[in-house]
Amino acid sequence: MQFLKRFITVAAVASLALASAGCGDDGGDSAGSGPVTLRYSWWGNADRAALMQKAIDLFQTKNPNIKITPSFQEYEAYWQKMATETAGNNAPDVFQMDFSYLREYADRNALYDLKKQEGDALKLDDLLEGLKGAGEVKGGLYGVPVGGNTWGYMYNPAAFAQAGVPEPKPGWTWNDYRTTVAKITQATKGKVYGGGNYVGSYYNLELQLRQEGGLLYTEDGKLGFDKARLAKFFSEGKALADAKAVLPIEKSVQIKPQHALELDLIAGEIGWDNFMARYAASTKAQLKLGPVPSDNPNSSGQYLKPAMLLSVSKKTKHAEAAAKLISFMINDPEVGKIFGANRGLPATNAQRAAVQLEGPLATVAAYEEGLKEQLTKAPPAPPKGAGTLEQAFIRIAEELQYGRISVDEAVNQFFTEVEETLES
Repeated sequence: MQFLKRFITVAAVASLALASAGCGDDGGDSAGSGPVTLRYSWWGNADRAALMQKAIDLFQTKNPNIKITPSFQEYEAYWQKMATETAGNNAPDVFQMDFSYLREYADRNALYDLKKQEGDALKLDDLLEGLKGAGEVKGGLYGVPVGGNTWGYMYNPAAFAQAGVPEPKPGWTWNDYRTTVAKITQATKGKVYGGGNYVGSYYNLELQLRQEGGLLYTEDGKLGFDKARLAKFFSEGKALADAKAVLPIEKSVQIKPQHALELDLIAGEIGWDNFMARYAASTKAQLKLGPVPSDNPNSSGQYLKPAMLLSVSKKTKHAEAAAKLISFMINDPEVGKIFGANRGLPATNAQRAAVQLEGPLATVAAYEEGLKEQLTKAPPAPPKGAGTLEQAFIRIAEELQYGRISVDEAVNQFFTEVEETLES
């Protein structure tokens, strides 16, 4: 969730700058009309930059008429620069895009519609089924995912065995989950809690909503649930906290930025499956990935969330060459080998097959492979202000768990935040 915390620090800058971005043209071209130079920007550290340069060198070897001018910054600095450059009609031709920003940049008419290149310079037929269409906004394609991950249940089977509780099986319900965590906490006398309180993440609310056929945010950028539905969710979390069945919020806050699963304080956690590698690296426990709970036997509510995407500036003069670069970065098997899982597990079948995954990442890949028939289309790109609302949700859920506010107060506070944050 760290990138969403960072999102808050730059959202205002991005919004103000994008407001003056104005309308652009549809991009000139072409890659075949003579040598062209593309500016290509991304966020990341020096390690990613070294990998990126290898991939760029490979692209330029195979496409000698296209020269790439690369640049990168850390996340906050990257978005500050992107906002400034976009406002000044000087955005890079190709740049890394966060799913949280996609709708905002698309709505400001700052992005090129890649559907104009699809099937020609841009090949998308090998994208994993769950990632197809993930970069669409209002019928246009403004971002192509380079990697993805899904929600899963990461747990320590030894803790289950110690408590004499069966490991999770497909088909277990949310009530089964609540009963399981309470039994583990009781059996270990609180030495190992059954889990954290899932009320603290609105992605767990999203999971439940999707299992019911709903959405966190609608296609037009509105909230996808009402006060009564949020009250039900918050009530589940408050009951877990009151029963002391889950890790107390005081402890959860105290150990940040570490996670309770890393410190062997809990038996399991629902979260993005790519965190499996982080947790496994910090504990001696042999973690497993299991099914998420669902009250709908016909839907797990899961989807592949783009780890990051690639977009093209509306102002580019080389749309075909830009699309060609994106196509290469997501499809070429050698690029897959270069990056491995640095940008999340690859978004195409060819690159996933090319990557030699070991340990926790191999576990994640196998988990997602087993789910591919169940995964549904990614939700609409979140509206401007979604990052702010996520942080508000976390803060309000913490206050609820501390017992400082009631369920009704928590619901009303969140909806007040919604009214102040989401654009009408």
